[in-house]
Amino acid sequence: MDGTPAGSSPQGRDLARAALRAAKERAAARGTEPGVRKPGPGRTSGGRVVSGLPGQNPLRRRWSGPGSDERDPQPFGRLMSRMSSQFGWNTRIANGRVFGQWPALVGAEVAEHAQPVALTDGELTVRASSTAWATQLRLLQRQLLARIAAGVGHGVVTRMRIQGPTAPSWRKGPRHIQGRGPRDTYG
Repeated sequence: MDGTPAGSSPQGRDLARAALRAAKERAAARGTEPGVRKPGPGRTSGGRVVSGLPGQNPLRRRWSGPGSDERDPQPFGRLMSRMSSQFGWNTRIANGRVFGQWPALVGAEVAEHAQPVALTDGELTVRASSTAWATQLRLLQRQLLARIAAGVGHGVVTRMRIQGPTAPSWRKGPRHIQGRGPRDTYG
């Protein structure tokens, strides 16, 4: 029969074989294969609950199961990345990274003598501390663009406009006379 002596209970392999035989008999009685549940009330053939309790969302499960699920705890960075792409904030975040990480992007020495002023439509306006540094930045413009693209992504900054220091304004008050401005009148 099953290889067990008469009067003793099955153990080990014999117990597993008996359990498998019983499962096969139950499956044959149901008319399905072993391991596949027969669709019952409120179930589909895949075992997913379609209609549970009255008033319950039919597509909502009550547990997340062994695999990952959108309801499982997520890392904060992944959530913020998903939200920024969902709400269209990616370009504004990239623009903010140019200003926030300026010393890391261009280097400490350049950041000491040049500050970003504005970023509009891919054009970064940079104000230098002196005309000599403005000239130096114009010469380094390609390298700076490559460093910025490596740090924040390609296409965020496509060109740079470098300005020297601003001269003091001689306009005082709302009314002024058009012309060249102050001249040497001392003789």
